[in-house]
Amino acid sequence: MAIIPTEFGGDAEPQIFETSLDPSTTEPWAPMLQHECSFGPNSFVDAMMNLIRNPNINSSWLFRADILLARNNTEDEDATATATARDLTGPEGDAKGKTEPRIVDFTGFMREKTLIRKLIPRNEKRDKPLDQTCLIYRSFASKNDQSLEGEGQGKQQAQEQDKNELQQKSLVVYIPHLSSASEVPFYHPSVRGIGFLHTWNPTAKSGSISIHYKFFPEDDKQGQERPKKLCRTALALITVLHKHGTGNEGGYVKRVHHDALVAQARLQNRYAELKMKHAARLVRGWAEVTDPEKHVFEDLGIAAFLIELWDDMYAKEKRPFPGFVDIGCGNGLLVHILNLEGYQGWGFDARVRKSWEVYRKGEPGHESLQQRVLLPSLVSRPEPAPQGAEATVDYDDDDTFVLDEEKIHDGKFPQGTFIVSNHADELTPWTPILAAQSNCPFMMIPCCSHNLAGSRQRAPAPKNKNKSMSAYSSLVCWVAEIAEDCGWEPETEMLRIPSTRNTAIIGRRLLVQNTRNTAVVGRERVFEDVDLGDIVGKYGGTEGYYENVRKLSVVSPRGH
Repeated sequence: MAIIPTEFGGDAEPQIFETSLDPSTTEPWAPMLQHECSFGPNSFVDAMMNLIRNPNINSSWLFRADILLARNNTEDEDATATATARDLTGPEGDAKGKTEPRIVDFTGFMREKTLIRKLIPRNEKRDKPLDQTCLIYRSFASKNDQSLEGEGQGKQQAQEQDKNELQQKSLVVYIPHLSSASEVPFYHPSVRGIGFLHTWNPTAKSGSISIHYKFFPEDDKQGQERPKKLCRTALALITVLHKHGTGNEGGYVKRVHHDALVAQARLQNRYAELKMKHAARLVRGWAEVTDPEKHVFEDLGIAAFLIELWDDMYAKEKRPFPGFVDIGCGNGLLVHILNLEGYQGWGFDARVRKSWEVYRKGEPGHESLQQRVLLPSLVSRPEPAPQGAEATVDYDDDDTFVLDEEKIHDGKFPQGTFIVSNHADELTPWTPILAAQSNCPFMMIPCCSHNLAGSRQRAPAPKNKNKSMSAYSSLVCWVAEIAEDCGWEPETEMLRIPSTRNTAIIGRRLLVQNTRNTAVVGRERVFEDVDLGDIVGKYGGTEGYYENVRKLSVVSPRGH
């Protein structure tokens, strides 16, 4: 719900005063906007810490923040170090290049925490990273400044009344490491500092939040109208703060957690590198009818994740990369990107795409993109036709399908090959089964729900879940359950890609404890007693698979 905060005029009375090295002088910060709130100091600080760690919440121009320093402050902090930090004028710290905090103090506030974060933009060609000091303060100031009078019980009652009227204040300040307005990057407001003030009455359980600016000298024209752009920024900041503070007070628990397997910084740095190298060319040369930007940026994100995952699995352990196969590879873009980055592999799909003319490489019969239909060896084929009869499979009076053996793949791959199943639909539930059959690690990103026969279905929800689940959540749980039954320990990563179908399930380890006598010998996976036929039967069997292969071969390709 949108909020309508109160706007302060240019001549409004300041609420926070910065103190310099000379305690007798103060510098007021300009109040911009204020709005009432129902969340207390702890929820305010929790919300601000989340926003400090995740600046992309407030700005889509930013990837993330790298925390360079985080320390709690004490009353006896070294005054000399504080003074030195105040005197910094350049974006770097000392002569050795170490970044030091920009420390400021405020009348009536005690500093509790100091952080330095480096703001990382999405496009470093346009803007450079920026160091920023983030300071957290607390203050407890009474609303009643009159001295207490009276003795005994009267004085005690007055003290209790004054205690109830105690007003609690918390302040968070951002100080960019800049010396002039000309250095401010596009993604940061053109100010010397941003203040977030929270005021709270514990008796009434109500309070307010407000935004304050410290302007550059050339922009600090008291009494005049504020720049509209800075007003819009202040409105956005107070709106996001109100939303997150209210959510914290209401017990909000984040459901989606990114970067479980690959650190955010590594992933985003790799993505930025791939984007800079390939994005413009790939978008410009797009041959499909689908949205080029969505598909290009999505596959660049998946490629970045795979490269970093493979770095952990192979490079860091000094193991050779075993190659990959992308089953149901669609337009072939992901295969193309990975090949360009030096990761050898191939992909297949039931139908050729226009893009393959550009992306495909290799000798005939060994191309990086091949037209194949998956017919797993675990699927029983129809009985052969009688001698002299045409080798066909009849489905109805008007339609006959002939199997082209050269375009059939049985789902068996060289041991260790990394299987990629990216929005492969009909092939998704087969992925962990094929991986177990050939002793291969895998990653699958489910999209549309199909059973093992290739027919559309709504995947059954897990029986041990108390609340209802979406169709997609049920699909993810269902294919993860298949993976577990095959002996895998499924790991989940919520990918940072422009798609709501962004759950990746990775199988690279065996379950530590299982009832299938699955053994690990050295680095090799050995599936001794996993009966894949029983697993296929448990999850619905393959009746109708041939008919769905026919449909898959003649229907125009879908775009995800």
